[in-house]
Amino acid sequence: RPFSCGSRKALVRLFHNRGTSRVVMGRYSVDPDNATKSCKARGSNLRVHFKNTRETAQAIKHMPLRRAQRYLKNVIAKKEIVPFRRFNGGVGRKAQVKAFGCTQGRWPKKSAEFLWQLLRNAESNADYKGLDVDRLVIDHIQVNRAPKMRRRTYRAHGRINPYMSSPCHIEVILSEKEQVVAAPSPEEDAPKKKQSKKKMARQKLMQRD
Repeated sequence: RPFSCGSRKALVRLFHNRGTSRVVMGRYSVDPDNATKSCKARGSNLRVHFKNTRETAQAIKHMPLRRAQRYLKNVIAKKEIVPFRRFNGGVGRKAQVKAFGCTQGRWPKKSAEFLWQLLRNAESNADYKGLDVDRLVIDHIQVNRAPKMRRRTYRAHGRINPYMSSPCHIEVILSEKEQVVAAPSPEEDAPKKKQSKKKMARQKLMQRD
């Protein structure tokens, strides 16, 4: 017989009182093509703006790991900029962003710091797995909205307005780039022709003359 509403609540209360909890581990949105040559890192409910972090993550997608770390450091120092392509309402136009073929950009310092720390975590995981860190590439990075955190601000005449924050979840997958071997030229592949003894003797005589 299916549980009624009251019995279901009692069962939940019983398990709660016993301290029994069921934890479901989070999954990544994609799986790497080669798990042995990849590593993962993620952060949940991070107190950093979703929109700024999403644009920063898109800027470093498919970058080599070392280049992405250097880029985030440059964003913090305002030497490089993050182009804003989707969430660009009210974002000012900057000259630095011309390098990306875009007109609007910002230097989201906090988002860059959070992503840099996440890449450090992924790098440590790669080092633990024995991967070549210098050949790692950001194969996948994704930023999702997290449940908003509610606060309140007090206004004039006794009013209260919501004061919400927009946290986010971030996941990143690094993959080891395959080493490209240059194909041999056709001249190297062609077999060398054997010279006859008469031809070799004729060449020696011509060299003497």
